[in-house]
Amino acid sequence: MARIGYSRVSTRDQHPEVQSQRLREAGCARIYEDHGQSGAKASRPEWDKCLDRLEKGDVLVAVRMDRIGRSTKNLIDVVTELGERGVDIVFLDQGIDTTTAAGRFVFRMFASIAEFERDLIIERTRDGLAGTTARGRNGGRKHRLTDDQKATARKLRADGHSIKEIGLLLGNGKPVSRQTVYRALGMLSDSKGEAA
Repeated sequence: MARIGYSRVSTRDQHPEVQSQRLREAGCARIYEDHGQSGAKASRPEWDKCLDRLEKGDVLVAVRMDRIGRSTKNLIDVVTELGERGVDIVFLDQGIDTTTAAGRFVFRMFASIAEFERDLIIERTRDGLAGTTARGRNGGRKHRLTDDQKATARKLRADGHSIKEIGLLLGNGKPVSRQTVYRALGMLSDSKGEAA
């Protein structure tokens, strides 16, 4: 059983020494440090090595939750996956330690709140789309071309103009994409909305 530390700083001009010092003080025998790595990246070199190194009975220690997870969902997934592998996690700033019953409880509460928040967002989105549909509108981007422009596109095509020429003529200085012209001519499905 080992205590393994992980630290990450987002930009090259930040220094991970403060995090690393706290991890050493927390008893970490080995510390993996990512420098200049955004938390939004799924793959970070030292993080990947850290995950490969962790074994059953090990404890992963980080200063804060945001050092590990790219998002709340990702953090929950990481902690769950590590838990299934028999690896516990300690977050120093939040006082969460999954080696204890209280720490596991706090993390489960955190995960439940995140899941509740995600469900609320989904529910609000569905309600918003239902309201929009009830008012006779579909979700998604507005059509780029008016009905008159679509009629003009069909006439230009019948007169032998190319798709590119039609796009240039309809765009008034900003060419209309080929996909938009194809949709106007009924040559593509309109179900995904107009492309700009």
